[in-house]
Amino acid sequence: MVSSENFDNYMKAIGVGFANGSTFKMTEIKFKLNKQFDETTSDDRKTKTVMTLETNLGWQRDEAMAKVAVVTGSNKGIGLAIVRALCKQFEGDVYLTSRDTTRGEEAVKSLNSEGLKPKFYQLDINDLNSIIKAAAFFKDKGGVDILINNAGIAFTAADTTPFADQAEVTLQINFFATRDMLTHFMPLIKPGGRVARFRSEDITEEELVGLMKRFVEKTKSGQHKDDGWPETAYGVSKTGLTTLSMILARRLSKERPQDKILLNACCPGWVRTDMAGDKAPKSPDEGAVTPVYLALLPPGATEPHGRFVSEKEVQAW
Repeated sequence: MVSSENFDNYMKAIGVGFANGSTFKMTEIKFKLNKQFDETTSDDRKTKTVMTLETNLGWQRDEAMAKVAVVTGSNKGIGLAIVRALCKQFEGDVYLTSRDTTRGEEAVKSLNSEGLKPKFYQLDINDLNSIIKAAAFFKDKGGVDILINNAGIAFTAADTTPFADQAEVTLQINFFATRDMLTHFMPLIKPGGRVARFRSEDITEEELVGLMKRFVEKTKSGQHKDDGWPETAYGVSKTGLTTLSMILARRLSKERPQDKILLNACCPGWVRTDMAGDKAPKSPDEGAVTPVYLALLPPGATEPHGRFVSEKEVQAW
């Protein structure tokens, strides 16, 4: 194989130009190669050289790909504020995602008016096919450096929807759909990547999923209080997600220790959003501070990992 330090000279020798993010046609490369070989060069030597180039082109192209940050549910509120902050501080492509294309594109335009250049990708985390399609898209981009799972739902205190229905919808989106996101995107997280999730280590993922399902079932029969569950579907979903973050962080440490990926759960605080109301003390930009801090932890950092973070400080859990 041609060494990386000699690759540029090797490419020049056969007259193949390299452009950042180019799609290479091996037929063109083979044609250029044949012009460089003399009549005594064996077909076997030509084949091996082309195979070597294919391997090195793959390596070179991966290295040239831009870094990627993905923020779910980011067309408004804290998610939009996170995208804004990342566009200012992250050296790479920042993807604003939204289930509604029109709202997502309008959010991108609003940031464009501020001189920022996020990219848009339509993603509905409550649609497994949408997640799978997105995973394939970002795999083609070379993977993901930063993933912030911001998408979620909360019913207001004044909402008259039966509690059992609130519980089912809230847990489906805030816990199960986000778990699907993590299942399909964790393999795409690059070495040194960062994962933040808006909210005991001995519990397994399967046991946790069982507990979340049990809560939903108990609300349908009105027995959730008798079993010690609180009267807040949102709180249960976030507790479940924080615990899931601990489990997945432990798994990363075991299965990919050399990649130094940091995964944490965080709380933005009480923020003025559609879900939290206008009486909250924090602006969306202030609420974005902790998740952005976790997303931009410096290369080589080993902590925090598998922790619950609020106000940029690790909290007891």
